[in-house]
Amino acid sequence: MRRQWAGAGALLTGRLKALPRTLGHDLWTTAVEPPPRPGRPGLHDWLPALLVPLVVCTVPIAAFSINTLVWQYELDTWDAVFLGGIQSAALIAALYRPVPAWWVVTTVMIIVALTAKFRAVDSMLPWTGPGIVVQAGVLLMVALRLRPRIAVEALTLSVLAGLACAPYGFTDPTADTRVAVAVLTTAVVVGAALRGRQVARTELVAQEERTAEERNRRTLLEERNRIARELHDVVAHHMSVISIQAQVAPHLVENPSDELKENLAGIRENAVDALTELRRVLGVLRSEDALSAEARHTPQPTLDRLPELLDNVRGAGLRVTADITGTPRPIPPGVGLSAFRIVQESLSNTMRHAPGTAVRVGIGYLPNCVTVRVTNTAPDTPAPPPRDIGHGLLGMRERTTMLAGEFINGPTPDGGYEVVAILPLEESV
Repeated sequence: MRRQWAGAGALLTGRLKALPRTLGHDLWTTAVEPPPRPGRPGLHDWLPALLVPLVVCTVPIAAFSINTLVWQYELDTWDAVFLGGIQSAALIAALYRPVPAWWVVTTVMIIVALTAKFRAVDSMLPWTGPGIVVQAGVLLMVALRLRPRIAVEALTLSVLAGLACAPYGFTDPTADTRVAVAVLTTAVVVGAALRGRQVARTELVAQEERTAEERNRRTLLEERNRIARELHDVVAHHMSVISIQAQVAPHLVENPSDELKENLAGIRENAVDALTELRRVLGVLRSEDALSAEARHTPQPTLDRLPELLDNVRGAGLRVTADITGTPRPIPPGVGLSAFRIVQESLSNTMRHAPGTAVRVGIGYLPNCVTVRVTNTAPDTPAPPPRDIGHGLLGMRERTTMLAGEFINGPTPDGGYEVVAILPLEESV
């Protein structure tokens, strides 16, 4: 128990020793909280709107303050004009520099109280009526623009200074003194609450952005995983062909040499080992697939199955026409698979976001590339904009990037939508 009390006493002593340094750091600065990041609402956005009405309100406050200082606190006219003017101007300055403005209003309050005592006006509060309004407004801006600790420190010093200057402020405060302290405290509480709400909203926006980024990253990884599963099928097929050809090749040559047999056996052994590893990786990639065994082992589609795909979407009610340019010829399976998937995803997006439109699918066979163009007309009713990029466009872009091609998508001048992919052949062979 003694050790606990000793530890608590040491901690309290350390904080008391650090208090002057903390107060100096917090209350001897012109810094304010940085404005929110672009796109996030905050007090910084309100300042231009608050400036004009605050200047309009400051003029009558200054006039009332000067009148009070002259007739009730018996200050000289020019002294009252100076003190009332800078006290009221501090309310405007608090929008941009709340701590210096707080120092100004607090200093004016102390000067007014000491001057009243010197002139034997002892019954007056250190806060004039306009002075309470101005100091409450400045404390409100301190609480809005700085941390709550700084606002509490400024409030505490303001109350202590006011009670020290008020007649019997600590021993027997008057009702007016209690009202003044209550007004200043309420201003700080309201400002801190508003600032806390703003900070919470800012953090919520930041969390939503982080969540959206994580969701997009997860979607990207899922699409790459799906593309990898499909390409594993293509590679596994080629490795199987290599293994079979290496096994059959010695029987196609009359009296093959031992070196040839040995080399072909090595090729077949390497192909079988690679195929085994591919099957293991493919099993891991498909471990969470909810597909049947038959569906898992179905050959991956290519452009040869494009007529079947178009017939299926026509049966679903979509008006589709196909336009094949160039001479169809065998193309690498990876390119054919990507072209088929791009057409498939484009048609799915059209049925989802623009049902009832007419779609034209164009496949172009060029000497060094295959072009895919899917265009739909404008829908009868505008579809709501998607909240994110979605799996479709992301997958199409990833497939095209994988083949070192080019992918373009966007609205057409007539209100429709178009997807264009250029898939090179030389890079993919």
